[in-house]
Amino acid sequence: MGKHGAVPAAEMGGDESGSSTMRTAETLLRVLPMALCVAALVIMLKDSQTNDYGSLSYSDLGAFRYLVHASGVCAGYSLLSAVVAAVPRPSTMSRAWAFFLLDQLLTYIILAAGAISAEVVYLAYKGDTSITWSRTCGSFGGFCRKATASIAITFVATLCYAALSLISSYRLFSKYDAPAAYSNKGIEVTTFTT
Repeated sequence: MGKHGAVPAAEMGGDESGSSTMRTAETLLRVLPMALCVAALVIMLKDSQTNDYGSLSYSDLGAFRYLVHASGVCAGYSLLSAVVAAVPRPSTMSRAWAFFLLDQLLTYIILAAGAISAEVVYLAYKGDTSITWSRTCGSFGGFCRKATASIAITFVATLCYAALSLISSYRLFSKYDAPAAYSNKGIEVTTFTT
């Protein structure tokens, strides 16, 4: 017992409650991009417009179809990773590596989807006279506004994935040692220790 009859935090399970708080925070951070990806996906799926000039839908453009698929994959991963992160388990090196690699992969997938779609929307707003691409957004303003909203949400989701990548890389590289190198007949070999 500590001063004035208080029980030290370690004896009360303070360390356990701290890890519980961190687990809850990480779980919420993993759920947030799921909600953002679903929102971006739904907005893009409903993005179509018909007027006197014809009709235009997200499915007419490969970049927007990619954004829909990438958002779906990222939302599914976010749900699965949130469930795994919420379950109290001892941390292992393989689990830390899995989170690190998958967080990195999904960050690049959703970033690519947002960047490609942003380029298409830019061309739709500005046009490109060198390839005789006219400004589509003058005729299909509603379509362009929905696409822009979906892309903006995608970039916010990208920021969440970047934060998750930083957390998982910090967790991996601060908790586990770097691979040890040793020389075998003049060849340097890297081994992983647990």
